[in-house]
Amino acid sequence: MKNLFLKSLLPAVLALPVMAALPEGHPAPDFQAQASLAGKAFNFTLEGALKKGPVVVYFYPSAYTGGCNLQAHSFAVNHEKFAAAGASIVGVSLDSIERLNDFSADPNYCASKFPVASDADGKISSNYDIAVKAAAPGKTDSRGVEINHGFAERTTFVVTPDGKIAATFGGLKPEENVAKALEIVEKLAADRSKAN
Repeated sequence: MKNLFLKSLLPAVLALPVMAALPEGHPAPDFQAQASLAGKAFNFTLEGALKKGPVVVYFYPSAYTGGCNLQAHSFAVNHEKFAAAGASIVGVSLDSIERLNDFSADPNYCASKFPVASDADGKISSNYDIAVKAAAPGKTDSRGVEINHGFAERTTFVVTPDGKIAATFGGLKPEENVAKALEIVEKLAADRSKAN
């Protein structure tokens, strides 16, 4: 009977999303990185971005791959809604800054609406407890260019101006991920309005 119970429990456990990422309420590790906006590299700091309001920090596997293309496009399309809620967006991946210069300016993806930061050494991902998998040898992106960097697990954090993580979530489809981030920043904005 015990073995039957354990066998029935195993599929349920395996179906749960693996979330080792930093949890809600945890201080968000500050970071600075080379980032790209509209094809131009600059030095991004989380601390600087938080001075303007909440920041959606989203980790994604790689520029120019199916789900990441869709997620970036969805963030770009909804950029004005995030801005209306007082929030900014930054994507983080292990892509090189050169790849991100192309991706950030691409009208089909980031569309010059928000920056994407290069975590080429994986240090930012590590500080946020994001799992990173090695790319399969010979793996190419949607342009046919070989991907020679690790893939960060798709995980999103909403960070409040006091540097605390208001929400952590993963395991969602790219468009659902963006919708969830928007829902959270709009709730934060509504809560701020009530408090004033």
